[in-house]
Amino acid sequence: MVEWTRRRFLQASALAGGTLMVPGLMQSAWAAGSDKPELETVRVGFIPLTDCAPLAIAAWKGFDKKYGFTLVPSKEASWAAVR
Repeated sequence: MVEWTRRRFLQASALAGGTLMVPGLMQSAWAAGSDKPELETVRVGFIPLTDCAPLAIAAWKGFDKKYGFTLVPSKEASWAAVR
């Protein structure tokens, strides 16, 4: 029977962790999924106040294209309409 010392445990952990970095082994562990977004067009309602500025700038500058979807801001009159 092998006596587990701290050194042996760390060596075994490093070996197990290193095998995950080998190309092909990590991808085989993932389920057959995709990095594609669930929705290609996301409609986001907002009330035209100052706190909607990040949303407006993100849509205007095209930050959504980096992640593969289209952001469609929709100006609404009340929170009930946004909901």
